[in-house]
Amino acid sequence: MTLRVLGIDPGLTRCGIGVVDVEPNRTAVLVEYGVVRTEPDLPLELRLLGIAQGIAEYIERTSPDAMAVERVFAQHNVRTVMGTAQASGLALHAAASRGIPVGLHTPSEVKAAVTGYGQADKKQVQAMVARILGLDEPPKPADAADALALAICHAWRPSSISTTAAAAVSTAPGRPAASGLTPAQLAWQRAERSSKSPTQRAGVHGVSAPRPRLGS
Repeated sequence: MTLRVLGIDPGLTRCGIGVVDVEPNRTAVLVEYGVVRTEPDLPLELRLLGIAQGIAEYIERTSPDAMAVERVFAQHNVRTVMGTAQASGLALHAAASRGIPVGLHTPSEVKAAVTGYGQADKKQVQAMVARILGLDEPPKPADAADALALAICHAWRPSSISTTAAAAVSTAPGRPAASGLTPAQLAWQRAERSSKSPTQRAGVHGVSAPRPRLGS
């Protein structure tokens, strides 16, 4: 069963968004990606409105089973971290209001999941995202590539889905109240468990690039 994850690299000027479909054997296929942009000279409330609308459009268009958002961490530039936190809050609100389970992942966690090295640079991450998704070149801009990396990281950590699902809004339309997981998520988890090799079940995971397949 395919799991669709929407990744968000939050930012006030550029909010990267990427959507991938991932099979139980970890093969990932690009669905779409892009960036929601806002102009720095706009009032803050209008910039936040634009980002919220952009995120909502991607959710409505792609109907993700889960959302992955970069975890906000302290930076020396307070203005930058504030904008990141504000955009992140919009993403979390959009997911919660629709009952979509959310996973928060640090940059190091994403780098380790995608490249095998938690200190990889941006070019290495972008190159591996392209390889994993079978693309001829890394997605651009970098914010979109980071969002795709977040989505891949989340899909490759199914335990994060079940953990965050427990906090999903049980009364949201189309979401089951008992488990917090959609039928697609439950089926994907069962298939993922049965498809793992003994080595994978022991915690050793390999990365193999699928055949090239471009999304819209």
